[in-house]
Amino acid sequence: MHSALNMSCREIYSVTRLNREVRAVLEGSFPALWVEGEISNLARPASGHWYFSLKDPSSQVRCAMFKNRNRSIKFSPENGMQVIAKAHVGLYEGRGEFQLVVETLEAAGTGALQQAFARLKEELNREGLFDGAHKQALPAFPRTIGIISSPTGAAVQDILKVLKRRYPGGNVIIYPVAVQGEGAAQQIAGALALANERRECEVLILARGGGSLEDLWAFNEEVIARAIFDSSLPVVSGVGHEIDFSIADFVADQRAPTPSAAAELVSPDTTALRARLSSLQDRLSTHSRHLLQSYRQSLLLLERRLPDPARELENISQGLDDMALRLQRSARAVLALKGSQLLALCGTINSHNPLQRLALYKNKASYLGEQLRVSMSHYLLATRARLRHLNSALHAVSPLATLARGYAIVTADESADIVRDAGTLRPGQMIRTRFARGHIHSSVEKISKDD
Repeated sequence: MHSALNMSCREIYSVTRLNREVRAVLEGSFPALWVEGEISNLARPASGHWYFSLKDPSSQVRCAMFKNRNRSIKFSPENGMQVIAKAHVGLYEGRGEFQLVVETLEAAGTGALQQAFARLKEELNREGLFDGAHKQALPAFPRTIGIISSPTGAAVQDILKVLKRRYPGGNVIIYPVAVQGEGAAQQIAGALALANERRECEVLILARGGGSLEDLWAFNEEVIARAIFDSSLPVVSGVGHEIDFSIADFVADQRAPTPSAAAELVSPDTTALRARLSSLQDRLSTHSRHLLQSYRQSLLLLERRLPDPARELENISQGLDDMALRLQRSARAVLALKGSQLLALCGTINSHNPLQRLALYKNKASYLGEQLRVSMSHYLLATRARLRHLNSALHAVSPLATLARGYAIVTADESADIVRDAGTLRPGQMIRTRFARGHIHSSVEKISKDD
């Protein structure tokens, strides 16, 4: 009986319940973590899921990577490959096996590259190399497009096909560089500097096809980032596939998901432009027709509102006739009034005949005229006598009268000053002597002073 009681107090787990609860404990106890190891026992069933083990020299752990996760992996895992896996700890209930459910898988070394990528991205972002204020607009119709890429790569061929289809009139210059491997970053930076120095094109495409992080690593180098930032030509990056991002993408003026998309960004679609122009032409023609029709309707309305010119002329002529008749009546009335006033004035003038007063004024004017002639005659005689007297007085003091008595006036030839003292002259000096009639020029030979 005691044994039966003990049996009734026990909690007995089924295997399924145990595995389920252990799985819950494991999944709830560990966050997502990164595990590095070597792939072994790799299986790829038709479901598309991957099953493998990760091992190191001492241990191993089973892993499962489901199809919705492994389709984004850019490399093909193989047995013996060293990888880094981001995974959640779990338990496969069907076998009771501890396992890792893998979300992301990278080849060993990729994790270090990712860290270096993140560090450089953060550093350049702090410096402002990614700021939108530094981004340049792409030219709408570039005459020449520069391509910096491997001349033998598929990316260049894709770009050329797109440009030939969309923009056959544009010119293309290829700056050949290595796009992966040692020295590739320096070649790409040098090509950017060369394109800016030559100024042969208006826009640059920096491109290469897809690949692993290691393949694309040249485009994550700082030397390329700074060369793009220093470029005075706008740069479009078309590196890898749509899911690939590089440092060059963040610094470039525009990022394209693929090289072909980069070609579409820098080139206008001439076919679309022709269609657009045709559409605009049709719209313009339609608008012009509507506008002309509207103008015709407006003209018809104005024509209806415009009065008949002949009728208007008749109205004006009739108005002129009316005004002429009124003017004639007014003129006759004014003439009649002025005639009456004139008759009244004539009567007043006749009552004040001025003929007698005019005769008196005529006699008075004759008398005053005679008196004026007499007074003027006396005044002229007195004035002539006074002039003769003044002339005699003036002649008496005139220098000419003095000269007529035998005197002369001597002046120095240079200054024309009158010589009053012989001492002011010098022998050989030219002098001018003025007589009553004429003058002479002479030279001083001897100077004598009065005793």
